Amino acid sequence: MDYLIIGMVALTASALTLFSGFGLGTLLLPAFALFFPVTVAIGATALVHLANNLFKLTLLGKHADPETIFLFGLPAVVSSLVGAALLMAVSALPAVYSYGLAGHGFAITPVKLTVGMLLLFFSASELLPAFAKLSFDKRYIFLGGLLSGFLGGLAGMQGALRSAFLIKAGLSKESFVATGVVIASMVDISRLGLYGTAGFLDADVALSQVAAGCGAAFIGAFVGARILQKVTLRFVRILVGILLSIAGLGMVAGLI
Repeated sequence: MDYLIIGMVALTASALTLFSGFGLGTLLLPAFALFFPVTVAIGATALVHLANNLFKLTLLGKHADPETIFLFGLPAVVSSLVGAALLMAVSALPAVYSYGLAGHGFAITPVKLTVGMLLLFFSASELLPAFAKLSFDKRYIFLGGLLSGFLGGLAGMQGALRSAFLIKAGLSKESFVATGVVIASMVDISRLGLYGTAGFLDADVALSQVAAGCGAAFIGAFVGARILQKVTLRFVRILVGILLSIAGLGMVAGLI
């Protein structure tokens, strides 16, 4: 059942990323968190995210812009290590509150609060039209790399900010996509190195389950480009925002 649910969510999330400002990692994280501890869910999501980016890299890598990778990607890699280290520290903190509900015990932990609040913040960016037009001048590209990489290391949520900072970098459509994929891959590799030392990639998540998520993500991108063409962008953004809000509230409340 885990394979089916994770696979279906990965497929749907991958399809929705074609129309949403979010990346696959932001949408897939809550799905993994339903079955595994938040830290393990972040690690598993990072593996799927990296595999999906490496797949894209083989198709688009030649269009990447070296200058942007240097100015944005290098600070992103450094700050992703800081974010991952902070996640490791927060995950070691004890629960701040525990309670019972319908015969089940739940705990509100600092790591759930952190990830849940980030999900709520980014879900608001999907629901509020003003965020859809958010962009930053090219002179802030170094700062953008730091912020995007930090959030990537902390919770894997780097796509939305990266796009907002790179949209005015003067890149062609192909170069914009390819450069983003290269930078995302760099951040994934760096943060996974620290995740592994903290036990976020342990046997609690079988490699076969992660592989199922990877395969479903590849299929989702293919299917989404065709089946979801008739769905309006605004509808999808609202749907994604609502789902992420529910997931964020669930984490903050300790239910997930």
